[in-house]
Amino acid sequence: MSRTENIYKVKNREINLQKITRLYPAVTVNVSGERAQVSLEWAKMKKDVIDIESYVLVFDIDPLEEVPKNRIELVYETEEELISAINDVAKYL
Repeated sequence: MSRTENIYKVKNREINLQKITRLYPAVTVNVSGERAQVSLEWAKMKKDVIDIESYVLVFDIDPLEEVPKNRIELVYETEEELISAINDVAKYL
């Protein structure tokens, strides 16, 4: 990670944090063969009945009144990596 004004540089990507309208953690899960992205909180509550495939930090850049179509997702293998990324982004905000 590096910092240049509000540009978050990570995983060979540059994310302009001034354009972000939503920022949240999520989890990709597998439930009975179906993959879905759910909230981190829900995944923690259901951890006994789901398989977590990955942890995701989601950056939306569409206006709040629109359905998000332009999204950047950073994928992590562990919750600890996700939390570390959240802490890195928080330094910019």
